[in-house]
Amino acid sequence: MAAVYRRWRPLVHALAGRALGDEREAEDVTQQVFLAAWRGRGGYRPGPGGLGAWLTGITRHKVADALEARTRRARVAEAAARVCARARPEPVPGPERAVERVVLLGELARLPSAQQRVLRLAFYADLTQSQIADRTGIPLGTVKSHMRRALHVMRQSLERCPELGVPQAIR
Repeated sequence: MAAVYRRWRPLVHALAGRALGDEREAEDVTQQVFLAAWRGRGGYRPGPGGLGAWLTGITRHKVADALEARTRRARVAEAAARVCARARPEPVPGPERAVERVVLLGELARLPSAQQRVLRLAFYADLTQSQIADRTGIPLGTVKSHMRRALHVMRQSLERCPELGVPQAIR
């Protein structure tokens, strides 16, 4: 693996750097690519492009995951900025915010454990659906289904409680 890393790291890093435009993110993606290659080494089948093409494919997927996470972080930051910029007629008292958190955690606790796990990894660990599938070993389609169903259930439950409103994250 050390020889493969020495040989192919410059290509993988260059592809990631060009796509992401950020040196630190490119380095992170490079590490993720070789970790994924190590974990998936049993599935490698030499083809016309050989090892380079296989690693390039993994790089494309990891870059897409990094861009998706970047976009999600930007949306969260924009939403937070909008909320902060909005002038509220009355400040929301601390106890009401605590009630919102308790209600959300209660709704989360009512979900099946697999759906809870997927939502916690998405919102608390800031992982993409692909990363959740890789980490948990759950197929990507199942991860997507768990998230969709869980958010739908939580949205329906919270719509029954209009004084709290439905948080942006689960709309």
